Amino acid sequence: MLTDKTAPRLSVIIPAHNEAGMIGDCLHALFASDPVAGGAEVIIVANGCHDTTVAEAEACRASARDWTLTVLDLQQGGKPGALSAGEAAARGMVLAYLDADVLVSPPLLRQITEVLDHPEPGYASGQVVIPAPRSAFSRLYAGFYRQVPFFHHGVPGCGFFAMNRAGRARWGDWPGIISDDTFARLHFAPRERHAVPARYEWPIVEGIEALVRVRRRQDAGVAEIAQRYPALLANDDTRPSGPGWVLRAALRAPLGFLAYVIVALIVRARRGGTDWARGR
Repeated sequence: MLTDKTAPRLSVIIPAHNEAGMIGDCLHALFASDPVAGGAEVIIVANGCHDTTVAEAEACRASARDWTLTVLDLQQGGKPGALSAGEAAARGMVLAYLDADVLVSPPLLRQITEVLDHPEPGYASGQVVIPAPRSAFSRLYAGFYRQVPFFHHGVPGCGFFAMNRAGRARWGDWPGIISDDTFARLHFAPRERHAVPARYEWPIVEGIEALVRVRRRQDAGVAEIAQRYPALLANDDTRPSGPGWVLRAALRAPLGFLAYVIVALIVRARRGGTDWARGR
């Protein structure tokens, strides 16, 4: 950790792999945030990019306001390395991890910093909002997916999560796994995870093939955590299970339920493979 008397209170780390067309909107939303007591910085870690991600991030300096913007351009791709590089440059006592296609609401980062401003290990996130997708199939899927208990019990932290330095000290380097957000969340007991009321937009991918790839990778990520770090599962949240919630959700969004089942069946029929896809 870098330390100096002018260090900001909050560091936001954004791993970015070929995020052209999205990184600008992400940063503009970030720079429109309510002021964070003690100051804030954002570190873009472009890793293995072959597009204009770096140039688009640099072009946002003019709108950074009172934020400090650092752009790291790594030739090597890979999210674990990007997370580690971002942390090495981070100076804040609160570390926030943000996906490059996520849009934060103005009060989110202020609330996150306040709730983690204590010496005990802590983890926090906001309220997930899944915006309406452009494609018809993804819109149907989202209608059911928004009702999944994962989003309404505990602190999911998908696409955005934060922790204080005491929390981050619970493990060493980021492992080379699929679901780094699950890995981080399960290092904290439910009582140590804090949900703030502010929202953030977390999009899902467009189209049935993309949804299948993401769902397959998502399932593989959960299975990998269970296999490699079974002790962490003791920190998972208790959520509704069984046919009850499924039936209620299906009645509210019958076509969405059908889309969800179609994706699940295709994933089951195409067992194997964990090619890269957005972790949605």
